[in-house]
Amino acid sequence: MPGQDPLRALLANSVDYAGLFPPAKLALEPALRNHAQYIRDPDSWMLGAFILPVAEFGAAARGFSEFDREYPLRISALGPKTESVPAFLSSLAAAMESIASFRTTFGDRACIEQFEMPLPADFTAETLHEIRSRVLDPGLNTFWESPASAAENTIELIAESNRDRPGPRLGFKLRTGGVTADAFPSSAQIATALSAAGTRGVPIKFTAGLHHPVRRFHDSVQTRMHGFLNVLGAGVLALEHDWNEAQIVEMLGDEDAASFSFSEGAFAWRDSSISAERIRVHRALVTSFGSCSFDEPREDLRALKLL
Repeated sequence: MPGQDPLRALLANSVDYAGLFPPAKLALEPALRNHAQYIRDPDSWMLGAFILPVAEFGAAARGFSEFDREYPLRISALGPKTESVPAFLSSLAAAMESIASFRTTFGDRACIEQFEMPLPADFTAETLHEIRSRVLDPGLNTFWESPASAAENTIELIAESNRDRPGPRLGFKLRTGGVTADAFPSSAQIATALSAAGTRGVPIKFTAGLHHPVRRFHDSVQTRMHGFLNVLGAGVLALEHDWNEAQIVEMLGDEDAASFSFSEGAFAWRDSSISAERIRVHRALVTSFGSCSFDEPREDLRALKLL
């Protein structure tokens, strides 16, 4: 039964399609056409939002004829990278104005359900307070990115803001790869972020480098790419079994696909398992990952006879 399917529980709405970004780096129109096809595909249950920079809202409107009330374009709006807190707050205010205008114009065909933006290097707890004064929509999920080296401190400040200030809960975004080897954080860095976010109840999403289900060496970047079953799986299992960082690191580093199994009602890594029902509970915190391809993750899952 679908309700008892642990693969669906783990991967439902998990792939935010980032076709505009490297290495795919498609033009806007073909990326939107791809997304329109994906939401009509039998595997659409895996598909999350379309990652769309705020600066591209106007240009994207030309491709909205592919979407309608039955098959709407669900968007994660992406704010720009800035170098200072004043520039960040100015860009954030402009982004919120653009989102409000967009919603008024496009209605049911395209909906903005998520917003993500890199934090400036000099951000403070006061910056997060300022974010709350500008992001007022309780239905807009937000994720704030900082480097893996600063993840634990950022998550701590976000958690304090969530605890001490009224308004929607802020989330954290972690970059898990890129087009060069140095863009990939270590398993220990990802484990630190997963542990900190889980312990403090901060939603976390990931971006880049998670095209494949299981960790593997990839010639294109000359390094090991993290697997989305490793990362999402470690996230929910750590929450369920109160893992320490060493246990999370061990799962993140596992390159043996045979270690991962889906039986009726449960997902397991080696001897640790979790039910589909409990996966769905923890997915409120372990949310999604951005990928420039929606095809590669599915092709690999089929090769493993999981999909």
